[in-house]
Amino acid sequence: MKQSQRVGNFSLVESLLVMAVMFGTLGTLIIKFNLAPQIPILLVFTLLMFYGRLKKISWDDIFQGVVEGVTPGIIPILIFLMIGILVASWLKSNTIATMMFIGFDMLSVKLFLPMVFIVCGLIGVTVGSAFTTVSTVGIAFMGIGHVLGFPAAMTAGTIVSGPFFGNNMSPLSDTSNLTTGIAKVNLYAHLKNMAATCLPAAAATVALLVIIGSRNSTAHLNSIEVIKTELAANYQISWIPLIPIVLLLILAWRKVPAIPTLLVSSIAALAFVFIEDHSFTLTQLGDLLMNGNQVHGGSALINRLMSGGGIVNMLSSVSLIIVALSLGGLLIKFGIIKTLIESMTGLIGTPGRLILATLVGSVGVNFLVGEQYLSIILPGETFKSTYDAQGIDRKYLSRTLATGGADINSLVPWGVSGVFCAATLGVNPFEYVGYAFYSYLNPLLTLILGFTVVAWKCRQNVLHA
Repeated sequence: MKQSQRVGNFSLVESLLVMAVMFGTLGTLIIKFNLAPQIPILLVFTLLMFYGRLKKISWDDIFQGVVEGVTPGIIPILIFLMIGILVASWLKSNTIATMMFIGFDMLSVKLFLPMVFIVCGLIGVTVGSAFTTVSTVGIAFMGIGHVLGFPAAMTAGTIVSGPFFGNNMSPLSDTSNLTTGIAKVNLYAHLKNMAATCLPAAAATVALLVIIGSRNSTAHLNSIEVIKTELAANYQISWIPLIPIVLLLILAWRKVPAIPTLLVSSIAALAFVFIEDHSFTLTQLGDLLMNGNQVHGGSALINRLMSGGGIVNMLSSVSLIIVALSLGGLLIKFGIIKTLIESMTGLIGTPGRLILATLVGSVGVNFLVGEQYLSIILPGETFKSTYDAQGIDRKYLSRTLATGGADINSLVPWGVSGVFCAATLGVNPFEYVGYAFYSYLNPLLTLILGFTVVAWKCRQNVLHA
């Protein structure tokens, strides 16, 4: 990604004041007044744009910053729209119904949450895409969790944790390949090093999920047989509706890009719809893809589980991505983010402090910009020469970028991953953050090992030099 040439002259104090005003405004309007994030972010964007103009930054530079900020989000936006089509087609073709029916036979209440995490993690490792995992089995698990009586936030937090663990450990992951490309380290050396924090974080997550799952007093089994009977009576439950899932997994495993992969799976599902229902018209197809699958004939629970998807249901998320990335583009163009990151260079005289600064930089960019790629690229380019100067293996840089970048992005309500998970699962990150244990345990372990193991290894290298 080409970095923007910054304009303007924002000092550290001025940059901090801008951040304070920005976060104060966002926090007050989103949390206290419960406004949709788009409006507060658009307000902050407007204030920053005119403030830049007062500092004699030209409109051309301002608009160029917006364009450069939004450009990285074009593909994710298209993916969001494809996800809306995928969900609608899977619901209509009985794919989701079949997945849920099978899931009811496999899962128990006490082990539901840890099994969700493990299954999502394994699929994430296989396909290398957290988005694919969340938007496929994640949707089915949300339905199963609802029937079992688990709070939506609890199920969503578990679903979010699993794919990002898989994303960290997959050689097919875009973020794994991006972090190793920035740090210039071997991919498999990076993955081996990631295991030192990912596996303990995953084990701790499973343990916590076992505890909260067994204590969830609202969970029950008495409605499972009822819902299975309704699914079997109203939907064709067989292996055929699973073909779109198999196609999606095969294409993802073969590293076919997300957009054609999602389209092929959607087309396969829609083909089954036309085969099963000869009266299904092109007009109905257009309505399905635009407005999603709408079910009204079954019970209230069936209607809720089997309705959703469609392009319209993703437009709110698309608008949030656009305004968030536009704001991030201005912060980058004005040099505010770079000023803040560079201000930390005087506080990084030890390996632990350097890893802390890298992590803070990644987390900060996540909250300021909401784009996980930039949260990897900006701190990576800023600090990698310092790792060399201190004799620290760059695999520790790539691990820190992955944990502070990809993992944290899923917890940011206006971050690309956070928006995606919220739109797909129907639960806001503010609600599920308390249950997405892996997403903050992994960065925490990265920081702890930075001050202990990495610091010790560096001291040993100095002694033997």
